[in-house]
Amino acid sequence: MKPRIAVIHGEPAGIGPELIGKLLAEPDIKGKADIILVGDRHVFEMGMRQAETEWSIRELDKNDQTEWGDDAAYPLLSMSTIDKKSVRIAQISEAGGTASLRNLDRALDLTVRNDADAVLFGPFNKASLHLAGMKEEDEHRYIARYLNFCGYHSEVNMLDELITTRVTSHIALRNVAKSIDVDGIINAIKLANDTLISAGKTRPKIGVAALNPHAGDNGNFGTEEIDILAPAIEMARGLQIDVDGPWPSDTVFLRGRDGKLDAVVTMYHDQGQIAMKMMGFDRGVTIAAGLPVPIATPAHGTAFDIAGKGIANLNATRKAFDILCRMGANFRRNRLAA
Repeated sequence: MKPRIAVIHGEPAGIGPELIGKLLAEPDIKGKADIILVGDRHVFEMGMRQAETEWSIRELDKNDQTEWGDDAAYPLLSMSTIDKKSVRIAQISEAGGTASLRNLDRALDLTVRNDADAVLFGPFNKASLHLAGMKEEDEHRYIARYLNFCGYHSEVNMLDELITTRVTSHIALRNVAKSIDVDGIINAIKLANDTLISAGKTRPKIGVAALNPHAGDNGNFGTEEIDILAPAIEMARGLQIDVDGPWPSDTVFLRGRDGKLDAVVTMYHDQGQIAMKMMGFDRGVTIAAGLPVPIATPAHGTAFDIAGKGIANLNATRKAFDILCRMGANFRRNRLAA
């Protein structure tokens, strides 16, 4: 079953348009998913010029904006969020942030109406988003608010078949230890398990990274592993989740790299990000996990230093598309069966 994926060009001033230009020129894309473009036509066309690719666009009838069609052209839900002169390559701007948010809103509307099964967006620039009025910490929290979703959700990072979740995220390192509790660890374990199941894994194997050096060395370097992590892991096992640990954080990712784990639950942001980006910076994907619909983007950001130069690496965007094909197909199958 092919999913229906809404594709957004992302921040117009970054590498997102170029990446979409390259992605949609790949010969197998139409066979894997039905695509609907959401955004400004001139930005998609700019992306094709930057990528030195060419594919056809068919603007949708305003009276039937969810028509998909099977022709060679990609259907476009045409927006007017930014004019050509306001697209200033490699510059943070309110205009770029406004375009990003309005196109994201429209794509999310398609999922709410069951007209799309997943959303792929080119990288956003957080500074531009905040200039445009985004009050939330990041786009993931913005999406949750827009969808009126109050459940547990978090950013998940994926590299090939390995994912990471984290118990704490964008907080100062000095505040990490006091912010870790049993409920937070269980939530991160469950999120890893549910995300992998939605991507087609039947029984994911999950490892939990320790907080302290050498996993606390039996309490010599901290007692969080004994007092908090171990009880949380045991409770998660009671939920029939295949999870173990806590493992020393300097070796747990070796097990993930070698295919012995499907997910690593980390205690703080850089504990997982450093390992994942060292193993494959140009293949990393960010999943907005736990939300009502699958949403993903390449993990590398807008890369203003190379924007407009035609040299952006497609790997992470292609990986994001491929994982959304799996997640979107499962989402569509489950929705139609309900």
